[in-house]
Amino acid sequence: MKEKSIAEQLLQIKAIKLEPANPFLWASGWHSPIYCDNRLILSFPETRKIVRDCFCKMTSELYPSATLVAGVATGAIAHGVLVAEKLGLPFVYVRPVPKAHGLANMIEGKISPGDRVVVVEDLISTGRSSLAAVDALRSAGCTVLGMLAIFTYGFDAAEESFRQKNCELHTLTNYSALISVADNLGIIEPGELETLDRWRNDPAGWKA
Repeated sequence: MKEKSIAEQLLQIKAIKLEPANPFLWASGWHSPIYCDNRLILSFPETRKIVRDCFCKMTSELYPSATLVAGVATGAIAHGVLVAEKLGLPFVYVRPVPKAHGLANMIEGKISPGDRVVVVEDLISTGRSSLAAVDALRSAGCTVLGMLAIFTYGFDAAEESFRQKNCELHTLTNYSALISVADNLGIIEPGELETLDRWRNDPAGWKA
């Protein structure tokens, strides 16, 4: 399914909200006219199935030698499990930091040095947490073939970070496709496009 079709699905189930006049506050402290909550996908069976099947198709076409699927906690755990189940592959998930007790695991599940891993992520913003998972898997002796994500804001800093880490990134949809679809559907006013563009170019410095 093409980028715009996925974007339309996410808008329809309100997994992505656009409110330039009433911006959201991110955990990073940034103010944003957009909020993406891909956890909502899990509550909509048809959209959930579309995302799973798209990820499976990408994995089969791009990384046929994969021996393991890894989900980034917590947002991508369920999506990763669905992909691994359909492809008949083992699954693990990667915590943002090692567990504070017990075995102090950062990677939960069975891994072996030499595993060829496809990492599943729900959202790419700055890329820091996503790439921390890649680092953890590589440190455990795995070969990370690439990362698949549902949505990316496409920030230049994130794209540069993926290049520096030599990690391929493929997404089902992205910010440009989303804005195009939202504009066509009349979800945003023509005057709000400039606001969204200004935020996209300088998210850290943007103020409503």
